[in-house]
Amino acid sequence: MGKKEKNAVPSEEKVKIIATNRKARHEYIVLETYEAGMVLKGTEVKSLREGKANLKDSYARIDKGGTYLVNMHISPYEKGNRYNQEPTRPRKLLLHRSQIRRLLGKVAEKGLTLVPLRLYFKGSYAKVELGLVVGKKLYDKRKDIAEREAQRVLRRALKESNK
Repeated sequence: MGKKEKNAVPSEEKVKIIATNRKARHEYIVLETYEAGMVLKGTEVKSLREGKANLKDSYARIDKGGTYLVNMHISPYEKGNRYNQEPTRPRKLLLHRSQIRRLLGKVAEKGLTLVPLRLYFKGSYAKVELGLVVGKKLYDKRKDIAEREAQRVLRRALKESNK
């Protein structure tokens, strides 16, 4: 009666997406992704729970053995008065030391950058999905737009044929 099945799938933690960086998928080719925790102060968590965050023009930087998220905007919490923090202050990211070393080596390569792709809550913890990216050329962007347009036309044609 108290036995567990060996092949039972553990329950996945609830993930609530706060913000996505759609521009990053258009501007860059994502090579690898990493999940990092964030060090937040005071009312920033309450503001994130309300979905008031913006990842546009933000990036991650490795300084003094730590990783920091720069230019991410978290709007001040309305009821936070004097306890609100600077909206675009650098926020420390929590990564394992081995991950930081690996990323430091890769970011030192020409053209590679760390860009936040998604901001979400995993359980009760705020997490950010970082992407190790390389910039797309103009012809790559045009190719992606052409493929999207072709898919849109195909879906439209299938929808018309089903009527």
